Amino acid sequence: MDTISPAAAGTTGYSYADLPGLIALMTGDAKHEQAAESTLDVLWVLYDRVLRVSPATAGDDARDRFLLSKGHGPMAYYAVLAAKGFLDPAELPGYGGFGSPLGQHPDRNLIPGVEISSGSLGHGLPLATGTALGLRAMGQTGARVFVLIGDGELDEGSNHEAIAFARAARLEALHVVVVDNSSSTHGWPGGIEARFATEGWSARRVSARDHAALEAALTAPHPGRPHAVIAVTGPEQ
Repeated sequence: MDTISPAAAGTTGYSYADLPGLIALMTGDAKHEQAAESTLDVLWVLYDRVLRVSPATAGDDARDRFLLSKGHGPMAYYAVLAAKGFLDPAELPGYGGFGSPLGQHPDRNLIPGVEISSGSLGHGLPLATGTALGLRAMGQTGARVFVLIGDGELDEGSNHEAIAFARAARLEALHVVVVDNSSSTHGWPGGIEARFATEGWSARRVSARDHAALEAALTAPHPGRPHAVIAVTGPEQ
């Protein structure tokens, strides 16, 4: 039985309202503000309400894993990690600078709590699928895997192989959050959630700004199946 509790709000004295100020500490020529802004609410809800991981349990085999695949704008990720105590806020002003651990893409060897060194689009979901499979083989049935991808990443064929395999393998521990800002080249009839549902996944569509709806979608039961949450940033939400 998993004994790790979700990260409690306010453990470092920071709240959601402090995140813009933490992001503002990061300067540079390639800030990708729009990409960071589109993921901020999802990242906060994950770390504040859903993920069973903390700085103290980041090395525990029973922890939940979070994998950031969506390219550009890791500022939101760094801000949330700082707010939750994984990262010293004093590191934030060095973002993207020479010698700083905070690169344009996260490096798992440099930043506590980062599970993968990401950047190449289309890799995150396959890596998360393999992680979920590996955890099951280890007997870690309480550990869950969450991966955040962008809708544009679904143009990469590697994701569709992972989607098909995850359902066939009944990877219940696997959760994918697709931030949908209508940047996909091809799109999907019936919406992105239909792509996952066709393969037998559990799938929900919610506003990327509604924290209560995000929490409910991310924690919805889906026995025997992987789960997809489509977090929409557009005006329809």
